[in-house]
Amino acid sequence: MHIDLPEKRYYGIGEVAKAFDVNTSLIRFWEKEFDVLQPKKNAKGNRKFTPEDIKNLELIYHLVKERGFTLDGAKIHLKENKHKTLNKFEIIRKLETVKSELLKIKDNL
Repeated sequence: MHIDLPEKRYYGIGEVAKAFDVNTSLIRFWEKEFDVLQPKKNAKGNRKFTPEDIKNLELIYHLVKERGFTLDGAKIHLKENKHKTLNKFEIIRKLETVKSELLKIKDNL
């Protein structure tokens, strides 16, 4: 899954939910369940997600939605193998981007 968000310092929960094509309640639930998600809150209590939070959300989404991990399994996996998993995840995303570009070139031929 490719997340298409503009380059900003902070993202609202609505923007994030739309980018991931999930409900805002799921984002709030994951925030409570996963310690790596720590969005900042303004005076009104609105969540503001940083680009680092977005990367963590992408990783959680990948583990839970794409690879089929349970929430407990994803938590354990993140705690034990976060750096290794993050590196693999980034490589997979880069390869998916290259694949999509190659498919576009093929279609234009």
